[in-house]
Amino acid sequence: MGSATTQALSVTNAALGAASGIDLTVASELFQAARAVGASSHLSAALADFPAPAEARAKVVADVFGPVFAPVTVELLTTVTQQRWSSVADLVDGIEELAVRAASVAAPDGDLGAELFRFFRTVAENPELELALGSRVGDSAAKSQLVASLLEGRESGAAVLVISSLVRQTRGRRVRDILTRAMAIVGDQRSQLIATVVTASELTPAQSDRLTATLSQRYGADIALNIVIDPSIVGGLRVQIADDVIDASVSARLADLRQRLAG
Repeated sequence: MGSATTQALSVTNAALGAASGIDLTVASELFQAARAVGASSHLSAALADFPAPAEARAKVVADVFGPVFAPVTVELLTTVTQQRWSSVADLVDGIEELAVRAASVAAPDGDLGAELFRFFRTVAENPELELALGSRVGDSAAKSQLVASLLEGRESGAAVLVISSLVRQTRGRRVRDILTRAMAIVGDQRSQLIATVVTASELTPAQSDRLTATLSQRYGADIALNIVIDPSIVGGLRVQIADDVIDASVSARLADLRQRLAG
C-alpha cells in the first residue's frame, strides 16, 4: 500500500466517523459504488484523474450517484474521490473498505467479525463452495444470491450484505483472502485485535471470558475471539493474533518431546 493510499484511507475513515445516519442502506450503496467503479474503466479513470480539479471529480460523483444514492453516501464518495490514491485499484479497494466499515457501524450490537469468520470456516471446509464463489466466469448476481440463501435467517443483515457484496466482485482475489481482509477491517473499525483460537473442544463461556481477559491484558487492547474446533491438537490451545502465535496445545508439546528424544 502506497503512502498516498494510506493517507487517503485515514481521511475517508475519519469522514465516516464524523458522518451521521450510517445504516445498511448506505453500506449497500457504497458496495454498489465500488462495483460500478471497478467495472467501468471510464468511470474509474474519471474519478482517479488526480491532476483534474477536485470539483470535476465531485461533479462526476454527483452526476453518476447523486440521483440514486442517499446524500450521506454521495458525501462520503465525494470525500473518497477528493483524495490521492496510489492506483485505481486502491481507489476501488478504498470504497469497498468504507462499505465494510459502514456495515460495521450500522450494526454496533452484532458480532460482525465472528459472523464473517464463521463463513470463512464454511468456505475453507467446502472447496466446491469456494470454487463456485471465486470463479471468474460465474454470474456475479448468482453468487450473491447463493450467499444470501445460505445465510438468510442464520446471520445478521450486516453479515449477509458484506459477504454477498464482496463475492460479487472478487477482482481476481481468493474468497478466503477477501473475507480475511474484511475481518481485519471490522476489527480495526471496532478497535479490536482478532485472536484465532484453536481448541480440541468447545470453550465454556467462563473459559472464553478468562482467555479474553488474559489476552486483553497481555496486548493492551480489546480482543475478539474466533474459535476453531480441532480435535487433532488433543488438548490445550493454540492462539494466533496477527503474526504472533502462542502454541500451548498438547500436540505441540508431544511434538517437542519427540524431537528432544530423537535429538
